[in-house]
Amino acid sequence: MAVKHLPADVLCMGVFMDNTDISQKLQEKVYLSLLYDFYGELLKNHNKQIFEDYILNDLSLGEIAQEQGISRQGVYDIVKRCSKHLTDYEEKLGLIHKFETTRQMAEEIHSLAAELKTEYREDTLEKVLALSRNMIEVL
Repeated sequence: MAVKHLPADVLCMGVFMDNTDISQKLQEKVYLSLLYDFYGELLKNHNKQIFEDYILNDLSLGEIAQEQGISRQGVYDIVKRCSKHLTDYEEKLGLIHKFETTRQMAEEIHSLAAELKTEYREDTLEKVLALSRNMIEVL
């Protein structure tokens, strides 16, 4: 399926948004999903369910409010509070940063190992050893 490009201005929830606004909102949602994957279990069950419904299940504030029997403002406040908690966890623990750093090093090691498979070179082997040492230190 081909991805269709959106027009420069899009009507979103009654407000015209340009592509950069949409892109920012999408990036924010992806980042919040990633934070949730790493730290979601640290949220209280009630808040976790509301955050999950809003971010992962893409339910509206109104749908969640009706389902939970609370106001839309209450849902909004919980989502914002959860976002803050998850961001704070990442700032303190840095698990996503460590994961990304380790993943990048693993990709580089894989690439260098593929080079070694075709042609053995001492400098390439040294790079693999250095990267693997760095990876162990990061963990």
